[in-house]
Amino acid sequence: MTVTLADVAARARVSPATVSRVLNGNYPVATSTRERVLRAVDELDYVLNGPASSLAAATSDLVGILVNDIADPFFGIMAGAAQTEIGGQEGSGRAGGEKLAVVCNTGGSPERELTYLTLLQRQRAAAVVLTGGALEDPAHIGAMGAKLAKLADAGTRVVLCGRPPLPDSEAIVAALAFDNRGGARRLTEHLLALGHRGIGYVAGPVERTTTRHRLEGHRAALKAAGLAKGQELLTVHGPYTRRSGYEATLELLRRTPDLTAVVAANDTVALGACAAVRDQGLRIPQDISVAGFDDLPFSVDAVPALTTVRLPLYEAGARAGRLAMGTEAPPPGGIATIAAELMARASTAPPRAD
Repeated sequence: MTVTLADVAARARVSPATVSRVLNGNYPVATSTRERVLRAVDELDYVLNGPASSLAAATSDLVGILVNDIADPFFGIMAGAAQTEIGGQEGSGRAGGEKLAVVCNTGGSPERELTYLTLLQRQRAAAVVLTGGALEDPAHIGAMGAKLAKLADAGTRVVLCGRPPLPDSEAIVAALAFDNRGGARRLTEHLLALGHRGIGYVAGPVERTTTRHRLEGHRAALKAAGLAKGQELLTVHGPYTRRSGYEATLELLRRTPDLTAVVAANDTVALGACAAVRDQGLRIPQDISVAGFDDLPFSVDAVPALTTVRLPLYEAGARAGRLAMGTEAPPPGGIATIAAELMARASTAPPRAD
């Protein structure tokens, strides 16, 4: 049932006019009264219908694209491709049904993610595209499910790009999930086939779906090769940053002097791993092989070129944009798994024979 301004007023024990003044910020209100009103807004999950208040069932020309970090090429490529599809074809005219795509940078914060969704709900966004892995926290998952359901009820098309679907969620038009497990498994199998047995792994943040799925694929390959024992010692978690890759690789080299390969959770982390290896006076790949994930544009220009797993980021983002616009039919069941491709390059080679 839709929560009204009157409901908020009753909960806060004030008049509807006072609630309106607090939400619009156009009239002085006592601090205690303001706090009571805002608390009632949060408790009832009331959403002010912004500029579309007179058209409660209508959506706007706004589309929101949520990313963790727009400076990260992983997110930038997907967001740019989605924005191209959402903005309409070149020359389609000023009244050709184009939408305004707005990129919302969450910084990886679950609170900011929910805040942006609320703001987009207030603006009656025509669609929302959420990119990248999800936070594995039951409370946040529940809050996200409820928020996306409200968006969908208001007519907003919700598309996930590069993240798995929410459990029991019917609010999503489509979920485009990368095959992170399969890609990670093939990458580690490649190193095993080269003869590596001492393989360290620089993982991402523990609480992220992408981290878990890639680590599961890596360990599945090791288990199949009879190397499952001692993997906790050979795994270090950290942010998806170059610095994390550098520090984690130094820690792996300290823990395991006979390490012959390092697998990084993504290409940016792999750059840090490469720097750490070189700073220890070791050569790539003669002494230590290094591999990444995602096949970001710089990976082929690294020296030596980085072995990695290619995710079709641009293609996935463009498809998400078309799904958000309703110009492409959703996949069967609303879920599509996007294949990952091994890119074997010069940063990996057989281990040195001593």
